[in-house]
Amino acid sequence: MGSQQAMEAFKVYRVLLKAVKNHIGKEEYKKHFSQYIAEQFRKNSQLSDPSLVAQRIKLANDYTFLLNSVHHHKDLLFSYNIAVDRSDEMKRLLGKSAASVGLKLPEVYQP
Repeated sequence: MGSQQAMEAFKVYRVLLKAVKNHIGKEEYKKHFSQYIAEQFRKNSQLSDPSLVAQRIKLANDYTFLLNSVHHHKDLLFSYNIAVDRSDEMKRLLGKSAASVGLKLPEVYQP
């Protein structure tokens, strides 16, 4: 892999891991997503065929775009209130608003 392709792969790798962390989550039970991506990038770092390397970089870039687009689409559905349950989203939004002024929302009693 040439130095130009290595830099491009590194950039795509960082952006992909950031998208996974933001949209899938960074909890312990979701670590296998990040581990799989790291494993694939390590495995494909030894490739010497430039067209195959470019194909793998494009695949990673496309998957990053898919993750970001699905998340953006979900946000649009929430904002347009199209047949989705907004109670969790509203709790999160209210929690952020309260936290921004140093307050905390009370826990709702559920029998």
